[in-house]
Amino acid sequence: MSVSFRTALLVLAALASSSVAPAQVVPASLIAASLSRYEPNRASNELPKMIAPVSIEALPEAQPLLSNSLDIGSIDSNIADDNKPVSGETLAAVVSRLKSVTPGSSEIECLAGAIYFESKSEPLAGQLAVGEVIANRAKSGRFASTYCGVVFQRGQFSFVRGHAMPGIARSGAQWKTAVAVAQIVDSKLKSSSAPRALFFHARRVSPAWHATRVATIGNHIFYR
Repeated sequence: MSVSFRTALLVLAALASSSVAPAQVVPASLIAASLSRYEPNRASNELPKMIAPVSIEALPEAQPLLSNSLDIGSIDSNIADDNKPVSGETLAAVVSRLKSVTPGSSEIECLAGAIYFESKSEPLAGQLAVGEVIANRAKSGRFASTYCGVVFQRGQFSFVRGHAMPGIARSGAQWKTAVAVAQIVDSKLKSSSAPRALFFHARRVSPAWHATRVATIGNHIFYR
């Protein structure tokens, strides 16, 4: 059977078109939805807020809780400075510098109380010697080991009544002087002329003590 030339051309054109994939048609609604993901929010006039990074160098340097150079002793520097010896300073000058109403501790208060009641009318040298007797007893091992223990030890000081001291006129000059002398004794700022004395009595009495007499100061005689 004979085939015309025109028919042959139509057959060849049909075969060629069948080997090419048909174009993919994307719905317009899908395209719009995809594009909307990349568009800014038209309902808001503000751009998204950003947190600016902070430079590490701009941050304040952390400070240690305690400086390595902190001198703990400086906390009480005023008190410590007052109790330092001054070259050439007389006993009267030290007493004048350290006069105070407040002893600063219960131990110094016991020492000052004994100085006050036993020697407040004595010269400063005599008050210093009385204070040293109490300090010497506390170090001797023969008496109590604290100022308060020595002062309140039974039968040692006649001013003690029922393990207590009588009232003291703390605003008076004699109490302030006794506090100063107690500080001098405790800090060893001055030495008395009755070294290592452990006992004393008034001149008006003559107890039968078998002890070594070391000095007479004011109205008191001192022994060890």
